[in-house]
Amino acid sequence: MARTSSGWKRSATSNTAADAGAVERVAAAPHRAVAWIALAWTAYPRAHPSGASASQGAPVCPGLRSAQAHIAIVLACRRSQSGLRRMAKQLKAACVIGWPVEHSRSPLIHNHWIAELGLNAAYRREPVPPERFPDFVRHLAAHGYVGANVTLPHKEMALRLSEADERAQAIGAANTLWLDDGVLRGTNTDVEGFLANLDAAAPGWDRALDTALVIGAGGAARAVVFALIERDIERIRVVNRNFERAAALRGQFGESVDPRRFEEADALLTDAGLVVNATTLGMTGQPPLELALDRLPHTAVVADIVYSPLETALIEAARRRGLRTVDGLGMLLHQAVGGFARWFGVRPQVTEGLRALVEADLIRP
Repeated sequence: MARTSSGWKRSATSNTAADAGAVERVAAAPHRAVAWIALAWTAYPRAHPSGASASQGAPVCPGLRSAQAHIAIVLACRRSQSGLRRMAKQLKAACVIGWPVEHSRSPLIHNHWIAELGLNAAYRREPVPPERFPDFVRHLAAHGYVGANVTLPHKEMALRLSEADERAQAIGAANTLWLDDGVLRGTNTDVEGFLANLDAAAPGWDRALDTALVIGAGGAARAVVFALIERDIERIRVVNRNFERAAALRGQFGESVDPRRFEEADALLTDAGLVVNATTLGMTGQPPLELALDRLPHTAVVADIVYSPLETALIEAARRRGLRTVDGLGMLLHQAVGGFARWFGVRPQVTEGLRALVEADLIRP
């Protein structure tokens, strides 16, 4: 295109290759911003120095040498926008539901995996009060979700509202929901999270292990007991301040569970190959769990489900004694794997990079 005294006119040698390249670039525009820039460039004619209009033979956009190219560009933009709309419809989304839910680190974990794997997916927080929870999960798809994590206070209700598997039913709570051909299914991934964390942090922990000591008898302790039974641990001693709650686990899980009173904990350490704190003792703002760890065999493993602080007093004391330790952060990370795989069809990896990301968030002021 050349500038003359009378304004703009077409060059005698039209560069059709440039026109074709422009069309191809817009048609392949992978990002919404590119498509909108292209649309703005082509759909709205620019003023020409001569004031000539397209009907007077002036090109619609500088750099385009034919009206046909201009039309092709506009159509390419429209196709690009249509493709973006299809991508939006294909996006898979999941969420964490709680009340409150702002504290949840699940979005940090899942969105890290989504970015790492390059998925067309999203993971969000959904603050839902108890009175709205049943309606919300019954219409999960209408809210745009293929599944969800569930945190307090909704886990027991999630169990009742879903087709829950054996793990969730045994534990009495569901923390993961997903839609399976329109059927809302539920599970509890704390079991697999606990086992995967032990396997990763203390390989061979269950080799020749016959006695484990579990502190606590609440929901987390039920998940731990169920996991130990899955690994065929013969004797699982459960100590709790409320002995009746510990005894109830024997009634639920069978004779491998040996309920004991909390005051017996130190005496029970002498033959325990694994000790698990499944209470909130040691959590930030809570008193520590104090045990006579010097009574443990030197081959014992000490695990704590608490992850804030990263190193509890129990874990610190066990490390000082040279025992193998397993902190609670690994369980948090590993329990997220199962839900992600069910929702997005890809099984993510728990890496040092992910752990460092969550650790940094935990110690952030």
